[in-house]
This record gives sequence, C-alpha cells and structure tokens, in this order.
Amino acid sequence: MPESKESTSIKSWSLDDRPREKLLHKGKNALSDAELLAILIGSGNRTESAVALCKRILKDKKFQLKQLSKMTIEELQSYKGIGEAKAISIVAALELGKRHGNADIPLYPKIKSSQDAYAVLKPIYSDFAHEEFWVLYLDNSNKVINRYQISKGGMTSTVVDSRIIFKKALLSGAVAIILSHNHPSGSLRPSEQDKALTSKIKKASAIMEIKLLDHIIVTDKSYFSFADEMLL
Repeated sequence: MPESKESTSIKSWSLDDRPREKLLHKGKNALSDAELLAILIGSGNRTESAVALCKRILKDKKFQLKQLSKMTIEELQSYKGIGEAKAISIVAALELGKRHGNADIPLYPKIKSSQDAYAVLKPIYSDFAHEEFWVLYLDNSNKVINRYQISKGGMTSTVVDSRIIFKKALLSGAVAIILSHNHPSGSLRPSEQDKALTSKIKKASAIMEIKLLDHIIVTDKSYFSFADEMLL
C-alpha cells in the first residue's frame, strides 16, 4: 500500500505542496496555520512530516492558536520530533505575533474607564494558564507611566506583597494605581481573598496618599471591575 503524503518527507512533495515553496510562489496567505508552523520547525519525525506533526499539535489545541500560545516549552517537547530548539522557535514566533497585535496600543494610554484599563491589561494576561498580579501606575492625568508584575502564582492563587506595590509606586512617581490579576478558570467572581486584599491595599493607599482607582479581574473574554461594582 503506498505511503500517504502526510507521513512522507516534505522533500518528496510537489513544489506547490511544500510550505516554503508555497509561501514563495503563492504568498503567506495561502498557507494554513499548520504549514506556517511547519516552516518554523523544518522537519517532523520518522512517521510524520513537519506539516502532519503540526496538524496533530494544533488538533490537540482545537486548532486555536491562542491555546497553542499557552503551551510551555516542556509541553511542546512532549511531541516526538519537537526538541528544545523547535519548541523555542514556536514560542518565540507566537510571542512576536502577540506583540505585533499589541503594537497599536499606546505606550502611555490615558485611563478614563475600566474598559480602558482592561484594554491595557488583557494583552498582558492573554497566554497565562496561571495567576499573576500586575499593577498599572498612573500620573495625575490618569496616564499609565509604568506597569509591573508583582507576583506569579499557580492555577488558582498568587501571593501579593503590598510593600512591593507601593515601593514601585514611589519609584515611578505615581499618584494612582490600578490593581489587576487574572482568573485562568474564566470566572469573573472575586473571591473573599480578592476582596480582603483590595480592602487592605485601599487602606494602605490612603496612608501613602496614592489613590487606588480600581482592581480589575481579567479573563480571556471579559473583566470584573471593583470600582464599577462599588466594591472599593
């Protein structure tokens, strides 16, 4: 029985079917996601071409590049034919794509609403499968002058040191802050821990004379604003 094209070397395919040649002759828009990934990794394994391997990886992620971008280097290496160098190439390419998508966001945007804050924060959290806590630091015009990762945690929580938050505020010359963290589960409901932390930082901000404007819980699809919900 003849070997299928999916499992043979790309070199044996017709010129039009080879990803690199296809890109040269037909343009980048003619390639599928799997074919673009195949160009990055260059080769597959003994039983799969680069394209077939990439199709299988994408299938495991329901053909969603967003899900693929959340994979770690170690997770990518679990696929036969994906070594460290190939995994790094995939992660780097997806990060470039993410940064390209964020290029239109102003470096120092002015925050007028929780929606403005979410627009700045969502790209930060877009690929995380774990919780992180970030703070936006603003000047007296509510313009973002800095942003810092305060902590990194697990799937359901992260530990936050309020002293670090205010140290960064003083170093930045900020007069206001917006707290934020993500919920990888997609839940928009603040936990009792979230509420207690917000209350603690609000009291400290009054003493430091640095205004707490909001605390935003970020998910892939939406957000929760403590200020909008009158919880500050």
